[in-house]
Amino acid sequence: MVTRSPDVSDGTGAAAGAEVVCLGESMVTFLPATPGRLADVPAFARAIGGAESNVACVLAAAGHRTQWISRVGADPFGDHLVAAIGAYGVDTAAVRRDPARPTGIYFRTAGDRTTGAHEVAYYRAGSAASAMAVTTMDLDAIRSGRVLHLSGITAALSGDCLGLMRELTAPGSGRPLLSFDVNHRPGLWRDTSGPRVLLDLARGADLVFVGEDEAAAAWGVTGGPDAVRTALPEPGVLVVKCGATGAVAYDRHGGRFTEPAPHVEVVAAVGAGDAFAAGFLSATLRGLPVRARLRHGHLWAAAALTVTGDLAPPPGRAHADRLAALDAAAWGTLHLGPGWTQARKPAGTRATAAVDQEVAKP
Repeated sequence: MVTRSPDVSDGTGAAAGAEVVCLGESMVTFLPATPGRLADVPAFARAIGGAESNVACVLAAAGHRTQWISRVGADPFGDHLVAAIGAYGVDTAAVRRDPARPTGIYFRTAGDRTTGAHEVAYYRAGSAASAMAVTTMDLDAIRSGRVLHLSGITAALSGDCLGLMRELTAPGSGRPLLSFDVNHRPGLWRDTSGPRVLLDLARGADLVFVGEDEAAAAWGVTGGPDAVRTALPEPGVLVVKCGATGAVAYDRHGGRFTEPAPHVEVVAAVGAGDAFAAGFLSATLRGLPVRARLRHGHLWAAAALTVTGDLAPPPGRAHADRLAALDAAAWGTLHLGPGWTQARKPAGTRATAAVDQEVAKP
C-alpha cells in the first residue's frame, strides 16, 4: 500500500518544473459537420482528443505548469497534435516521435455518446502510442512532476503499455503523487482482463477517480459510493462520480465528503470527466479542503458541459473560488448555462445575488 500523502499543496519552495505530468495517447479527432450516421456525414472538422492531454490542456489554461508525454507518429497528424496541445501552454518536449508507427485518429458522430445512435470509429491499432513501454519512454521525465496523472485507457492499448502502467503504479519511494482516472472503455480491451487490471492499477494510486456506473459495469460493485470505497480502500483519496447527482470523496483518515453537482444546461457531455479531474487536481495543488476540491471539479466539468467540444476554458480562479465558497443553500440553487465562465461582478454582496449572475440569459 502506498504511504505517500495525497496532499500536494503549493509551497514557497516549489520546483520550477511541471506541477502535473500527464501520460497517455492523444489522437486527431474528426468531428461531423452535421448530425447523422458516420456513413452519411459529408464533412468533418479536425480537433484533438485524449483523456490525459485534455487534463493537461485544461490545467495549463488555468495557469498550472503541465507536461504531456506520449508517442506520436513522424507524420502530419503527429505534428498537429504536438502543436495543438503545445498551444495551450503544455510542455511537449518529452513527446517521442515514432518513424514506423502512425498517429492514431478517430471519427465520431455529433450525438451524445451515451445514446445508442452515437458512433465512434477508431483507427488506433498499432499506433505510435501503443508502443509506449518501459524501454521506450523516459521514466525520469514521466516522474518529474509533483503529480503524475494516468488513466486506464493507456493500459488497454497494448501489452507494452500495460507493463509501463504497472511500473508507474508500483510502490516506491520518491514517486510523485499518482492520480488515476479509471476510464473503463470495454471496447478497447482484447480480452476479459480489463476490469481486474483496472482494479489492480487503481489500488496502486494515491488519488483515484471512478464513476459509480463504471464501478458497477467493470467490477459489479453496486450499492452506491460507500460500496465502491469498500471495494477500493487503498487510495489515499477516492472520488466516486455520481453523474448529475454529484460526487463523493473519501480520504485516508476515514473522511467522507459529499457535494452535489450544480444544475447545468448541458450542450454536450464530451470531456466533462477529464475537466472534473483537472478541477479537482487544481484545487488539490492549491491545498484547498476536500469539499472545495469537489466543487472545483463540478465547476470545471460544467465548463465542459456547456460547450460543444472536448476542451473548454475553465472558469477564472477568482470566479470559481467565489462560487465554490457559496453556502449550501446558494450552491444548491446554482444554475450554469452556456457562457457562464465569463467573469461577472456580482450585483450584490449576498450569496443569492452572486448565484443570479451565473444563470444563462436567453
